[in-house]
Amino acid sequence: MKLTFLGTGTSCGVPTIGCQCYTCTSPDAHDKRLRCSALVETNTTRLLIDCGPDFRQQIMSQPFRRIDGILITHAHYDHMGGMDDIRPYCQFGEINVYADPLACQGMLQMLPYCFAEHRYPGVPAIQLHEIHPHECFRIGDVDIQPFVVMHHNLPIFGYRLMQGHATIVYITDMKTIPDAELSYVRLCDVLVVNALRHTPHHSHQTVQEAVAFSRLVGSPKTWLIHSSHDIGRHEEVNIQLPPDIQLAYDGQVIEV
Repeated sequence: MKLTFLGTGTSCGVPTIGCQCYTCTSPDAHDKRLRCSALVETNTTRLLIDCGPDFRQQIMSQPFRRIDGILITHAHYDHMGGMDDIRPYCQFGEINVYADPLACQGMLQMLPYCFAEHRYPGVPAIQLHEIHPHECFRIGDVDIQPFVVMHHNLPIFGYRLMQGHATIVYITDMKTIPDAELSYVRLCDVLVVNALRHTPHHSHQTVQEAVAFSRLVGSPKTWLIHSSHDIGRHEEVNIQLPPDIQLAYDGQVIEV
């Protein structure tokens, strides 16, 4: 599998509008972080994880070909606010979107014109699939298993993606995880998990909490995402992190 980080930033992105802090004024391209999204691809299958408001900008750098499925982690705007921009991909057929019941409801409210009985021409053709924790499903040659993490008091989805002997676990916006869900995170080749900043936050992990989580589940390689400007500059943060736990950056490609 190939994992491409389309965006690694938090809900405000980096630079943050109007901010002149040390991170936001960095000339390093690694410090330009769009809202979180990723592509997971095999030779025959292409999946998008989350479709936030930066989707159009993110996808322009990628080859234009079919998206076989979109996996939504939760019903917050920074993770599904770009859904209308998938319309060019509908020339390949309906877009299959997979989400929990709350995110499905949010999609219906955000894009009512896509699900109306009499849709006007040109709206995105979305086939919405309600999925549930621990119930595996397959898209192309990738097996997918959603599991639950807690975004403060909101249960949201992490995803375990498996193809052959390769396994990626992708988590965003987590603060805690129920003990019963840990088995769905362990034994992965690559862990992708959120790390907002160094100081505590009520609904997101800190860098230190993300490192501790990686050690808890025993991931051989961990990439940190959903990072704000408060985390600092990419190069300087990575020097301080263990070699097996690093900040991801927009456009980075990982072969698993």
